[in-house]
Amino acid sequence: MSYFASFQLTPSAERTIRADWYRPLGAASQGTVLVAHGYKGFKNYGMFPRIGELLSESYDAVVFNFSHNGVGEELTEFTELEKFARNTCSLEQEDLLALVEAVAGGTLSVGGGEQPRADRLFLLGHSKGGGGALLFGLDHPELVDGVISWNGISSFDLYSEEEKRLMREAGRAFTVNARTKQQMPLDRVILEDLEANAERFNLVGRIGGLRVPAALIQGERDGKHLLAGSAWLKEAQPELEWLMVPHGDHRFNTVHPYEGDTEAFLEAIRLTREWLDRHSK
Repeated sequence: MSYFASFQLTPSAERTIRADWYRPLGAASQGTVLVAHGYKGFKNYGMFPRIGELLSESYDAVVFNFSHNGVGEELTEFTELEKFARNTCSLEQEDLLALVEAVAGGTLSVGGGEQPRADRLFLLGHSKGGGGALLFGLDHPELVDGVISWNGISSFDLYSEEEKRLMREAGRAFTVNARTKQQMPLDRVILEDLEANAERFNLVGRIGGLRVPAALIQGERDGKHLLAGSAWLKEAQPELEWLMVPHGDHRFNTVHPYEGDTEAFLEAIRLTREWLDRHSK
């Protein structure tokens, strides 16, 4: 397993997707896994580089930032809050599509001209990224071979009633980043996107029509609302695999800055690799 290269994808002047590619050494890749972070997340946060390292024992792993996640060239700080303020679900789906198409088409600008494996493609998302991965699988079943949601959401409405009131009435609300203490802006466009796409973003209502293999991998100590959401998804789509990690919390007991692997995190990786191995044949 090895970190191989960083690259950028720029679908438009306003959108830069920053990514790290981890590739297998000494063995043929069994496929490519795109790893998506969640709300207020980024590719260099906590466990994410380690996910890339461990998955790359058998797979090409691409760990990336959504273009409007608020983290810029510094990679570890929220320095692009005006972009964060406009980070709609639709925009994240456009980023995913651009990345999937670049991998599938072998058009990434990576040193040496080498490319991740293009003919087997999986999505792995954490928290909001997990919900986004499921949504992408629903919208584009022809483009992916499977989806894994780690402690994922079942609803994209992540905002308090007060935040939504301020977005609607004042045009902007703020959410506190518990770690950095930053006041992070949320503009009305986020709420408008949720409302305009209510049917499309209804994961529980749509999941019964999912046409690609999918798994929910979840810590048994994840948030109660997230556990309840997974139960609703499983009820609506019995073919979903719902795999529990004993004693695992929302980040599988890891922290930022990263302080090493935990038992729960390694179990999540084991379950993920076993699932990928079964579906990459």
